[in-house]
Amino acid sequence: MNVEELVRDTLREQAAQQPPVPPGFADRVLGVRRRRRTRRLASVAVAAAAVVAVGAGVPLLDSGGKSDVRPSRVLYSGDVRAHPDQSPPRDLIGAGKSVLAAYYTTRVVPQTAGLAIGERTYRLLNSRTGRYEKDTRWSVVAVAPGLRTAAVLERKLPAARIGLLDLATGEVERWIPVSHGVAGLAFSRDGSRLVATTYSGNPDTFAKIANAHTGRFVWGPRFGSTPRTGFEILDVVSGRGTWARVAPDRAVQGREDFAFGRAGDLLYGRVVGPRDGMEQFYDGAGRKVAAPGNERRLRWDVGARLSPDGQLAAWGLVAEPHGTSYSSIRDPLTGREITRVRGAELLAWADDKRLIAWERDPHAELYRPRLVLVTIGSTKVVPLSGYQNWDEDHPSGYWQPVFAER
Repeated sequence: MNVEELVRDTLREQAAQQPPVPPGFADRVLGVRRRRRTRRLASVAVAAAAVVAVGAGVPLLDSGGKSDVRPSRVLYSGDVRAHPDQSPPRDLIGAGKSVLAAYYTTRVVPQTAGLAIGERTYRLLNSRTGRYEKDTRWSVVAVAPGLRTAAVLERKLPAARIGLLDLATGEVERWIPVSHGVAGLAFSRDGSRLVATTYSGNPDTFAKIANAHTGRFVWGPRFGSTPRTGFEILDVVSGRGTWARVAPDRAVQGREDFAFGRAGDLLYGRVVGPRDGMEQFYDGAGRKVAAPGNERRLRWDVGARLSPDGQLAAWGLVAEPHGTSYSSIRDPLTGREITRVRGAELLAWADDKRLIAWERDPHAELYRPRLVLVTIGSTKVVPLSGYQNWDEDHPSGYWQPVFAER
């Protein structure tokens, strides 16, 4: 065992003896910094007490004072917040521990006769008003657990810095410079770290390709073009990070961002090829490693992944009898199907028995989904949003949800 391995193992042993970092920890720390700036007469003793609380991981930081931006009256009032008459949503949608924190539409902006850029336009949840507000400044947005802070990238990709946006005020609290151009963002489950996927070019560059069914030309990712170079893992509070190179994969097309696994010590990315849709895991140095047991059979294209207690795995669409969609719920260790639940695409867990899903309109020929709340063991659905207004010739009206935990 070399020195690095000895130090790493020692730190892991020490960390294992400490209580886990609670969800929203980083947001609470950032919230303290915001409140300090508004308290001109804050005493040294108060500041010292806050530092001690941060170091110990004590929830003292979330004091609920007047300057606290956590909107308890909005985000925590009622278990289900539904607006089945709205698509796209205007007012907060959520169920259980999951909230629609933002959504975006994408429009294709031609650059040349054969190349274009896919540009996103985000609507972010204002955590004070509970309404979604358009913000055209950002090309990529990731929302931290707690819904106070979002990590954002400016329009030109790859970006040289990451902004930490206060979702209550709409102001960037701090900029974090990065060592390599970034075009993808994802928070760890506790919100204390951020993985920034690095690219040598804009991953949302499209080329004209022929539609296999209609023969018409459409915009799609450039085949064989993979500008992804690796990832940088950043500590949200300090802004410090380390970059790891990941060898280019020629099978990867366009945007293929990394994300944290459940435990937060490993990252995963999509597998393209014979195991398409499955996941490849990496350690912090960018080396390929075996997936953890309960994540070995998860699919990259199913957003819900593991239930909060880790006992169930959300899977993909398995049946559509009479136009009604059903997805599979499986044992994450064995891959065995346990049951099926309503929904064409499982997006987020509300709790250990309920999920937020896309459910398609069974009466429409085109794919027109709406957000619904589904329950394991029941065929009942609770509509959360209206149906998408999908138009194959004008797909920019299709809105893509971004979920975060309360």
